Amino acid sequence: MISVEEARARLLGAAPKLGAERVPLAEACGRVAAEPIRARRTQPPFASSAMDGYAVRAAEIAAGPVRVVGQSAAGRRFERPLAAGEAVRIFTGAPVPPEADCVLIQEDAVRDGDMLSTKEAVRAGDHIRREGLDFSDGETLFEAGTRLEPRHLALAGAGGHAEIAVARRPRVAFLATGDELVPPGAPTGPDQIVASITPTLAAMIAGVGGEGIDLGIAPDIQSEIARRAGEALKTADILVTLGGASVGDHDLVKPALGDLGIAIDFWRVAVRPGKPLMFASDPMVLGLPGNPVSGVVCSVLFLLPLIEAMQGHKSPGPRIETGILGASVRANGPRRDHMRARLEDGRIIPFDVQDSSMLSILSHADALLVRPPEAPAAEAGEICQYIRL
Repeated sequence: MISVEEARARLLGAAPKLGAERVPLAEACGRVAAEPIRARRTQPPFASSAMDGYAVRAAEIAAGPVRVVGQSAAGRRFERPLAAGEAVRIFTGAPVPPEADCVLIQEDAVRDGDMLSTKEAVRAGDHIRREGLDFSDGETLFEAGTRLEPRHLALAGAGGHAEIAVARRPRVAFLATGDELVPPGAPTGPDQIVASITPTLAAMIAGVGGEGIDLGIAPDIQSEIARRAGEALKTADILVTLGGASVGDHDLVKPALGDLGIAIDFWRVAVRPGKPLMFASDPMVLGLPGNPVSGVVCSVLFLLPLIEAMQGHKSPGPRIETGILGASVRANGPRRDHMRARLEDGRIIPFDVQDSSMLSILSHADALLVRPPEAPAAEAGEICQYIRL
């Protein structure tokens, strides 16, 4: 067996970079920027007021009343130069006349007809957003490899972009194997179970910018597994197999891939749950365990980072965080363990039962508590590591 760290390094090291495509800004959420995004304009493009009030010279309003001679509103500036002893009514976001050096907020203003005085001292620069405060024309707004969240789209739009270059979505085909499996919602025979991981896998793939392609369920027939895998690999960037990757008489994925001339880079990983993990880099095939909990955990650790790396993500997950252990745990064995846990009042509390067949526990988990190989027993209150789900 190889370590989780070595498996991850080999997996990500083999990830090919995909081409780029331009998409409308509204369709870019969840995608990965394929190039640095630079501002095409300055924001704000002029000195603007941060508050409703009056644009004045600080020294003049401190010396005595000044005359209000007009107004500046958002989209409609005061057009002429501001002469000595003059002020303009101004509203939030409106251009500040170049001759004014501060904004007297309306709460502190005393108005008597056209004459204006102040109840509080003001200073030059008060309540003025300088030109370029947010960003300037040509400035890098975010780097290539950034996974685009809604907040990034606002910045790109403000910077003058209607569309953006993103990495192409990796096409991820997944094939469940096993005579015992039926699709969700289908009738089950006396010895059959539901292929419950397939909708979860589709959602997980989409969540990191991939395009999931469900190939259904292949029976335990080596030639049929090979046929379906070969067809999928004609168009898919990654083929993910579910089950059939262990050493039993009905574990036929490895020999089926051999029939296609596909060499396996590694086969077993020192991880729990999920030891029978298989990977080939050319073409790219990831064999996940058939156990649904193991499949989900291995997807978090290996498949999702691979999809992110193929898009040029600058820091593929999962992110390991540090927290406080909320319950005692036993010493760990030779495999890195990932215990389903809940987050409660800042503490990570593993569930008492960790049977890898139990989806009910996974559905209530907020995190995976990470236990290194051969880690000693730990008590509540000790520092621990976890992956947020």
